[in-house]
Amino acid sequence: MEKIVQTAGRDTLGEFAHFNDDILFGENWNNHDIDVKTRSILTVVALMSTGITDSSLKYHLQNAKNHGVTQREISAIITHVAFYVGWPKGWAVFHLAKEVWQMNEGDLPYEDEAMRAHAKEMVFPIGQPNDAFAQYFVGKSYLAPVSTEQVGIFNVTFESRCRNNWHVHHASEGGGQILVCVAGRGYYQEWGKDAVEMKPGDCVNIPVGVKHWHGAAPDSWFSHLAIEVPGKDGSNEWLVAVTDEQYRILK
Repeated sequence: MEKIVQTAGRDTLGEFAHFNDDILFGENWNNHDIDVKTRSILTVVALMSTGITDSSLKYHLQNAKNHGVTQREISAIITHVAFYVGWPKGWAVFHLAKEVWQMNEGDLPYEDEAMRAHAKEMVFPIGQPNDAFAQYFVGKSYLAPVSTEQVGIFNVTFESRCRNNWHVHHASEGGGQILVCVAGRGYYQEWGKDAVEMKPGDCVNIPVGVKHWHGAAPDSWFSHLAIEVPGKDGSNEWLVAVTDEQYRILK
């Protein structure tokens, strides 16, 4: 689980914010006896119960959404709590929630919280399990065709720590591949070179004949568009997996 780090207190109050940043967030929020989604819900309920409906509650509503709380879930949570603490408080929190969850945003059909949160970061679908190429991946990946005419474009999604094997794109003319990160954080690495971090908007051009791999960071899901550059006699040569030793040096 990614460590939660908070600096908002010190940014505003300097050293007076020791207990907010170091104890409340630095220790309590990083306690794993309950998961972060549950902790986020409890925080929203506590603030709503005390009548706090300022920017701090909106921050925690956004935090709850980031950790997998859906629009339907937050609606049910606010409604339930409002029956016990008062409808005016619930009405105020509903207005804040509307600023965090878009109307008619709906819920995505993913049970995994991290997968659902990642899917909400991008406009492209995650797609189906990439079973046809599973033997060439360490971890789970997913594939969603975006275009299969003129130029092939596919949205490839990697769960955290997932990466594909070393491989080479071949072609007698043209060919190669372009990667465009659309969500999350990942890496691209060519043989003999340092890995390059990829974040949304980053683009990598892969020439033919270059041995390389790409995949998710250790602490983040990762999605990129894979654009097939038109060429003649194109093929992929799949090689050995990226070892844990090679991958472990990445952060």
